[in-house]
Amino acid sequence: MTHWFHRNPLKATAPVSFNYYGVASGPAASKICSDLRSSRARLLELFTDLSCNPEMMKNAADSYFSLLQGFINSLDESTQESKLRYIQNFKWTDTLQGQVPSVTEDEAKEVHRSLKIAAGIFKHLKESHIPKLITPAEKGRDLEARLIDAYIIQCQAEAQEVTIARAIELKHAPGLIAALAYETANFYQKADHTLSSLEPAYSAKWRKYLLLKMCFYTAYAYCYHGQTLLASDKCGEAIRSLQEAEKLYAKAEALCKEYGETKGPGPTVKPSGHLFFRKLGNLVKNTLEKCQRENGFIYFQKVPTEAPQLELKANYGLVEPVPFEFPPTSAHWTPETLAAFDLTKRPKEDSTKPKPEEVVKPVKEPDIKPQKDTGCSIS
Repeated sequence: MTHWFHRNPLKATAPVSFNYYGVASGPAASKICSDLRSSRARLLELFTDLSCNPEMMKNAADSYFSLLQGFINSLDESTQESKLRYIQNFKWTDTLQGQVPSVTEDEAKEVHRSLKIAAGIFKHLKESHIPKLITPAEKGRDLEARLIDAYIIQCQAEAQEVTIARAIELKHAPGLIAALAYETANFYQKADHTLSSLEPAYSAKWRKYLLLKMCFYTAYAYCYHGQTLLASDKCGEAIRSLQEAEKLYAKAEALCKEYGETKGPGPTVKPSGHLFFRKLGNLVKNTLEKCQRENGFIYFQKVPTEAPQLELKANYGLVEPVPFEFPPTSAHWTPETLAAFDLTKRPKEDSTKPKPEEVVKPVKEPDIKPQKDTGCSIS
């Protein structure tokens, strides 16, 4: 959701013409190249098209990748690679080195599913395609294991945020909400740890976001755990749990400010300005006051000096990446089409002349203005 989830800049890519003069020696090969060119252009257009929906994106991606499959895999479905596997180099920018606050139930489901699909795509690339690269990914680059893992975990964490918002809206048991919040905080902590060995100049802003979300959802966990303890007549422990929630919420607020002041890739979102963020502060304050009031009149229990250990396990709502597979190879790819590509006619490169470094223009992302803050309501 815009202005709630931190996003690194969209990756930009150098133009690819798919013009293989001499190599593409027949009409079938020429059509494949033409279709690849147009389907790639369409897919890239949709990245910045505000009217694009998940179905449009999936259809465009399937159209492009089904054609690209003929450049990657053998047509006989063997484990062999296509003879065209290395005919084309692609160049992309690096994300590091180089949302609407109120949503409907249908939109929430769309956000939730899209994030799970994104996690599945990153996981698929990590396991099935990145290991096949001729040149291993450089440290700190997008295809390096630490960044891919961070993207997978962040997608899972953000999808679980939607689950938590829904659970709160439906007034599910405080124990379930506390467990989901705790698991989500752990996701953010794990993602931050994954990035901890990266150069701070590139990763500091991203890590501040992950840390503030970790503190925010740990505060949520302690808040709702306190409600569970109070319902079990453990008022002294409930007070201590709420005090810990209060401390962590204050830390999350401070991290929001630090995040806003930290330079780094990606637009700066403003989570502390969201009603969903501010609501937690009021909830912690009111619940703590209630517990202290009841302890003074009813329970008279001692408040522990140590905060309760959170050992919460959610048995519902945990997010796993949706398994991803590229679409089947386009029916336009036939043995005759492949045979029409004659690699012996590729122009020879002059290795004695250094190639000029190609500059890839950044993607001009749409400027999405924050809407009136009506809260993170899912109905």
